[in-house]
Amino acid sequence: MVSEEVQILLKDAHESLNAAKILFERGFYRDAISRAYYAMFYAASALLRARGIVTKSHRGVIAKFGLEFVNTGVVEKYYAKALSLAETSREKADYDPTYRPSREEAESIVEDAEHFIERIEKALEEMK
Repeated sequence: MVSEEVQILLKDAHESLNAAKILFERGFYRDAISRAYYAMFYAASALLRARGIVTKSHRGVIAKFGLEFVNTGVVEKYYAKALSLAETSREKADYDPTYRPSREEAESIVEDAEHFIERIEKALEEMK
């Protein structure tokens, strides 16, 4: 049984992904990257919470996700790399006024977010 908190985080992940897709289609690539990252962040947080792990920072989520799920073989390394890349791009998108991502970069991160959520949901099913 998935807890209410995990369900809320997954809902937030899907909402952020939907927002990222809309922003991408309208040409708001910086904002699309930011929302795509948050989609992954919420999904990773949901997986951690399902194991009773609570973190207090973005870096904590990324580190614990790697330790608990990637290093143990539950989730493939691709997803840790995608999350880390998205986080770096999100920081540039949110805080560097000179950063102008290409359509291709934004599209890749939005697609990664979609695959990331699918994989996290599969991992949650496997944990039941």
